[in-house]
Amino acid sequence: MADKLSREQRSALMGRVRQRDTAPELALRSALHRRGLRFRKNVKGLPGSPDIVFTRIKVAVFVDGNFWHGYDFDAWKDRLQPFWRAKIERNIERDRQNGTDLEELGWQVVRIWEKDIKKRLDEVAEEVAAVVELRRGR
Repeated sequence: MADKLSREQRSALMGRVRQRDTAPELALRSALHRRGLRFRKNVKGLPGSPDIVFTRIKVAVFVDGNFWHGYDFDAWKDRLQPFWRAKIERNIERDRQNGTDLEELGWQVVRIWEKDIKKRLDEVAEEVAAVVELRRGR
């Protein structure tokens, strides 16, 4: 099945998809900040440019969008056009590799699904805070 949009229209539409400062990221960062946690965001020098980074204790947090990062991908991948299926499969593999690379550098990686932030923000923020406190040795 061909794309219903022209190449230019598709490019313009995809160009509007946010890569950082998405609503789930903003919500989680705000919840963490309210808990007194301070962090850096979108650190380009680290594999995958983690969304939230606690540099001193080496904790990297990724907020993964359900579609782009393939939440429950096996259940719906067959409905995608080959281009989109391959794109999401590459994203999933890149996520794995970035996680492995960070862990080899001594970082603890936390991955959070967009859906979890939307449904249970406070619990997710507490989970991240617990990882941070554990790494701090408290």
